[in-house]
Amino acid sequence: MSEIADQLLARIEAIDTAAAENTARAESYQRMTERLAEVRGRATSPDGVVTVVAGADGAVHSITFSDQIRNVAPQALSASVVHTIAQARAMAAREQAEVVRAELGDTEVLDRVLESDERIFGDRRPQDPGPAPVAAPSVGRRVVQDVEDDYDDYFDELSAYNEGRGR
Repeated sequence: MSEIADQLLARIEAIDTAAAENTARAESYQRMTERLAEVRGRATSPDGVVTVVAGADGAVHSITFSDQIRNVAPQALSASVVHTIAQARAMAAREQAEVVRAELGDTEVLDRVLESDERIFGDRRPQDPGPAPVAAPSVGRRVVQDVEDDYDDYFDELSAYNEGRGR
């Protein structure tokens, strides 16, 4: 073969190789996209009362409570739910990062994407919320009774039959 024919053949082989690499890369990205759509982070509060499942996009998919919920004060339960949601979101973000690292094998690419998202969209990487809030003791029946007594006193004074003695 002539030198020109050899050069053309080498270029065709290089194009074929690049096309095969691009096809493999596209298949890898497709697998990664499918796996990322399935990413879920699951977190349970330290006391086991609250369990949250969140997606990679931060959406909460489920919140479940154990039977022990009856022994938790409302304020403590609220704090526990918020904290456990943050933990589940952070777990989902970690899982998402692992999927990208497994498919791409390069953490630098993921870091650049996250930094770009933060710069362009103001997105922040989900942060682990740290230790769970300390649970307050359960609210007893006495507090509920005091509230009921206050309502009774209020409505006694507002009775339509008290002939103008209301507030």
